[in-house]
Amino acid sequence: MNLAIIPLGMLLLSFFVTSILIIPFIDLLYRIKFRRQKQFTKDIFEKRTPIFDKLHGWKVGTPVGGGVLVISVVTFLSLWAYGLLGIHADVWKLGLLLFTFLSFGALGLLDDARKFFFAKTTKFWGLRFRHKILIQLLLSAIVALWLYGKLGYDFINIQWIGPVSVGLFFIPFVMFVVVAFANAFNITDGLDGLSTGVLVICLFAFWVLALGVFRDDPTLAVFIGIWVGSLMAFLYFNVYPARIWLGDVGALSFGATLAVVGFLSGKIAALPIIGGVFVVEVASSLLQLLWKRYAGKKLFPVAPLHLLLQHKKWEEPKIVMRMWLAGIMFAVLGLWLGLMQ
Repeated sequence: MNLAIIPLGMLLLSFFVTSILIIPFIDLLYRIKFRRQKQFTKDIFEKRTPIFDKLHGWKVGTPVGGGVLVISVVTFLSLWAYGLLGIHADVWKLGLLLFTFLSFGALGLLDDARKFFFAKTTKFWGLRFRHKILIQLLLSAIVALWLYGKLGYDFINIQWIGPVSVGLFFIPFVMFVVVAFANAFNITDGLDGLSTGVLVICLFAFWVLALGVFRDDPTLAVFIGIWVGSLMAFLYFNVYPARIWLGDVGALSFGATLAVVGFLSGKIAALPIIGGVFVVEVASSLLQLLWKRYAGKKLFPVAPLHLLLQHKKWEEPKIVMRMWLAGIMFAVLGLWLGLMQ
């Protein structure tokens, strides 16, 4: 049987299941009032962000938590597919993917719940940044030890050189990449359809790599196929004007898991290129925060990049579409480099 048949079939099944469930799920979010009641946000230094609030104030009331549905569908179908694939799937790889998916999702769900249900009774909006980072570092350490101890990963594939073993340095490297992409995705998730659309593009690139590299192990390809199918159904309701948002539950989970996909593909050097839009977004935000912290003033009127473009009077769909196009070119470049190794 062609290796691509099962992942393609699971993509279609995942799309169908998510499409059936998403409208009742949106209704459920409205009933439990899992949505932002008022528009205000704070940066990591607990300072208000008035420009963001002004640009997005009209979106108050949109339900948040679409990540819960996607995570649930992908987890259930991945376990079901593993039962079908039997010994042909790697239980440790699947376990790592699902651990990252669920643990970072749980952290994001806790943050979302504090924002929407306890905003009036707590001093801080959501979890404090340093608490979130500490938990992310703990979870990423488990991911790193899983990769290093259970799966035997201790190398970085460098273009035109090949695999280079880095020994124990691999553990802090994994931690940095996982935490960086979790937060990069969260920062990018600021416009309707932006982060989800870019993620689908990235996953298609890694899907091609997985199908080409792991001909005898469909675990990664099947997981990506299921994930893409569910994301595409979600994206239909997430494009402008969005009827549902991912929330931190989806953003933290998806960013961290994308990093793990990069490691499991053996093409981690291609990750910052394939995910170039996420890298540019987090870099612009980091520069802004550091400039404010140490220079005492802003480098840009507002950050990250997508918000700066919106502040410059670009229309939201225009920004999203052009970032999708940039994402496609980044993915093609990263895929080209990955296939050359």
